[in-house]
Order: sequence, then C-alpha cells, then structure tokens
Amino acid sequence: MTNELDLLKINFDESGLWMLNITLAIIMFGVALGITTEDFKLLFNNPKILLTGVFSQFILFPILTFFLVKAVNPAPSVALGMILVAACPGGNISNFMTQMAGGNAALSVSLTAFATLVSLIMTPLNFQFWSSLHEPTAMILRSVELDPFKLVKLVILILGIPLIVGMSFRKWKPQVALKLMKYLKPFSVIIFLLLIVIAFSQNLDIFIKYIHYVFFIVLLHNIIGLVSGFYFAKFMRLNFKNQKTLSIETGIQNSGLGLLLVFAFFDGLGGMALLVAFWGIWDIVSGLLLASYWSYKENTKTIEA
Repeated sequence: MTNELDLLKINFDESGLWMLNITLAIIMFGVALGITTEDFKLLFNNPKILLTGVFSQFILFPILTFFLVKAVNPAPSVALGMILVAACPGGNISNFMTQMAGGNAALSVSLTAFATLVSLIMTPLNFQFWSSLHEPTAMILRSVELDPFKLVKLVILILGIPLIVGMSFRKWKPQVALKLMKYLKPFSVIIFLLLIVIAFSQNLDIFIKYIHYVFFIVLLHNIIGLVSGFYFAKFMRLNFKNQKTLSIETGIQNSGLGLLLVFAFFDGLGGMALLVAFWGIWDIVSGLLLASYWSYKENTKTIEA
C-alpha cells in the first residue's frame, strides 16, 4: 500500500493550477492590506515575542514533525507532505481565529507579516533540510531533482510580492484598503476552499479510497502544532493572550501554499497531495473549534465577573 500511495497522481489541470496561484496571491494581498510598518515595529520593540513566534513556527514545529515522521513512519509521499506543511508559514486565516479566541490580534497580524517574510528563505530551507534527513523522503527529492532556487522564486511570487503590494496600497490608500480588506479576505478563502473541492471532485474515487491513510496523521500533526505553540509560549512566560496567539499561529499552516508546491514541483504526488489538501480543510475546522472554545471561556468569565 505504501508504494501504491507513492505512485498515486492527483489530476489538477493547468488552468486549475493558475487559479490556485492567483487565489493564494489574492489571499496574501488581502492580508497585507491590514498590515502596516507599525506592526513590524511592535515586534522589534518586543524581541522576546518575536523570537518565540519565529522559533515556534520555523524551528520547533518542523523538529516535532520530523520526530512524528520517524515515529509513525508513514508512506514516503505522506511523510514528505507532513514536512512540507511544517515548513510553510502560518495560515492567513489565523488572524481571524486569534481575534475570535480573544488572543492578541495585533500580535497575530504582526507575526503573519514577519513570518511571511521569513518564509521566503525558511520554507525552502526547512523543507529541503528535514526531507533530506529521512531517507524515504530524500529518495523522492532526488527523483524529482527539486531546484531550491525555483522554490524560493515561487514563494516570493505568491507571498512576497502580494505582501509588498498590499502594504504599499494600505499606505497610499488606507481607507480604501480597509474597505477592500473586509470583502477580499472572506471571499478569497471561500474561493480557495472551492478550488480544493473542485480539485478533489475530479479525483473523488482516489480521495474516498485513500483518505483514511492520512486522516488520523493530520489530526495528530495539527494537535502537535497547536499544543506546542501554546506550551512553548507558556514556557517563555508570555501571557495567556499571547499563548493563545502562538498556539494558533503555529498550528494553522498555509497549506494552500503547500498544495501549490505539490502540484508545481511534485506533479500531484498522491500521498503528499492528499495530506496537504486535508490539512487545508482540517486546520480551519480545528482552529475554529479551538477559537470558539476560548471565546466561550472568555464570555463565561465576563458573565461571572
């Protein structure tokens, strides 16, 4: 079954791939409309929070993912998908979830912006490094001859340029940017989810037949991200609002970027595409459930007070 998963191909035509590119760029542009240079100053004025957030997302979570891969020993293509998810920056919907959870919304926005910049280097670096340490995933990398520079170029194109353009637009037209952001963010996320549904509706038989091989791995992997972010922030003596923020920032990954990389560089490699696509759906569900729980606890405390 391992070989069968690794030989699977998810069909996603070129027009669909272009739509995915454009949608991810629009989502990043929508997020960037809410970011100002003051957000970066907020982080640099508090280096402890900055270092905690960056370490949690780009060092701790990839390390824990590597150990999970070694412990579970899934099909090589599934393991590669896990490492790719962990190498991606935080998901753009994390800002909404943090606000809903009663976390530090300003910190969430600031970390999203900074993590996006850091990811231009760290996403390709983490993916290449951890994949090469696990021989089954290293074999896949050698077979596809992944070009790190092409990977960096694609990440810059999808995340970096929309971030710069969005922030610039916010600076020049702040009122228009705020109005546009209200509609653009929910609209683009809905379009992204529709693209995932469309992609897998064309491969519905594959999805139904093989989803159980990644279902529990995704749940466990996601829980590790949420829990590690929370307790690492607690270990660093951040307050409860910031602990909630770091939990969501670490556990909600930009799996849309991951899915794009699967189709762009790995030709829809079956186990990899299944895992990353299910991550894209599940982390929204888990994030909203966690944010709703924290929101309920906040409201209960308010009523009791």
